[in-house]
Amino acid sequence: MSAAEPEACALSSSSLDVEEKCQYYGNSSSDPPTEPHPDMDMFCCHSVQDSLLSSDSRFTNYRGILNWIIILLILTHAHLFLDNFIQHGFLIDLRKVLEHLMEDHYNWPSVNLILAANMFAIAALLLERCLDKGTLSPSAGHCLHLGNLGLLTLFPAVIILYDTSISTGGAYFSLWTYTVLGLKLYSYQETNSWYRQGSVPSSGTDKCVLHETKKHIEHLTIKDLYYFLLAPTLCYQRNFPFTPRVRINVLCKTLIEMVVLTQIIVGVVQQWIEPIFQRSENSFSNMDITTRVEHLMELVAPNHFLWLMFSFLFSHSYLNFCAELLCFGDRHFYGDWWNAKTLKCFWGNWNIPLHKWRYRHLYTPLLKKRVSQKQADLLVFLMSAALCEYVIALPLHSCRLWIFFMMIFELLVDVYLGDYFKGNYGNGLVWLCFLLGPPLAMMTYFHDHYMSHHGQHPPGLSVSECLS
Repeated sequence: MSAAEPEACALSSSSLDVEEKCQYYGNSSSDPPTEPHPDMDMFCCHSVQDSLLSSDSRFTNYRGILNWIIILLILTHAHLFLDNFIQHGFLIDLRKVLEHLMEDHYNWPSVNLILAANMFAIAALLLERCLDKGTLSPSAGHCLHLGNLGLLTLFPAVIILYDTSISTGGAYFSLWTYTVLGLKLYSYQETNSWYRQGSVPSSGTDKCVLHETKKHIEHLTIKDLYYFLLAPTLCYQRNFPFTPRVRINVLCKTLIEMVVLTQIIVGVVQQWIEPIFQRSENSFSNMDITTRVEHLMELVAPNHFLWLMFSFLFSHSYLNFCAELLCFGDRHFYGDWWNAKTLKCFWGNWNIPLHKWRYRHLYTPLLKKRVSQKQADLLVFLMSAALCEYVIALPLHSCRLWIFFMMIFELLVDVYLGDYFKGNYGNGLVWLCFLLGPPLAMMTYFHDHYMSHHGQHPPGLSVSECLS
């Protein structure tokens, strides 16, 4: 190599990368400059760099691998669907679902139960008006509110347990309605109490501004209460953020999403999950360990797809439909839970309205009572686990605490393994717990409910019939 070659490499006009990558080969810099060599790119083709898939690499664009995984999953499950169709035929029938939801042509106990919930909402409004006028003391009003909430909790439970005419689907709709109503009315009475005291807690979940020029009584109206009850939020405040108008295109889009997703969910249940139930001979509690694991593994994939679709249907399509219809401005209904690297982050991002309620009305008050952060976290988590067990097990008349204990197990996993699984490994642990955690435990409840009603079932029996 001639003495002029180092200078030629430095002065090459091919690209900046080539200049940085070139290595200077020792010779005197006093040599006169020469024209760059036409093949300079061929002299400097190496530099210090890591492989793309190594841990030290900063490469993050894995879109092609993601597309490959999606195509592989589609092809794999297409084979499963084909085997299912060959073995069982076409099982999807929306009429069975509609017949089940109708309950009885002349008696709809679940509808009557939901309509009766208005009594508790009106009672809460009347109590707030009496408190605002001063005809009730704050302590007496608080006790009456707690009594109203206690009756609201017991009333649907008693009806569901002792009224044999109510279907399982109707019981679920009724109990979820009462549960949401109870959370809303608790927020309603506590927030109005803060307004009467002239101070709204400065937590991150409630950034509304108190308008001193307005009297409290102006907000204690039927219109204000029922707007809050219908709005996609669990936390009450005055002067909710609004959007300028209702966008018809958004309404139509979310409505189509709900219709399509509902049909897909029904198809997954009837075509995929139902045949697995029909192959069972015993409930999970009566199976031997090998058979139990086999059935659980069969249910993992369809149950996971079912939960993902239901989550999108409810958290995105339904809540955005309600928000658009009511011009409700705050539409932060979920975070990026799929990127969560810890189970605690997953729980906080899965359901933002519920997370806000827990933080505002449970966690923060506990901290004000000088409860430590760890103890407050534990109490809030235990309440969430008990609530999940309540709303799933009660309509099925089966309280085995499997969901509750599975959530406790996830808590132990987060506490003892969270420090060892970080970054992408932590995200993998979150997905593993989501696959094999509480959603799968919930599916075992439905399986055992099906078996208890139709243990000896004819070949064509449907899941919707067993729920009636």
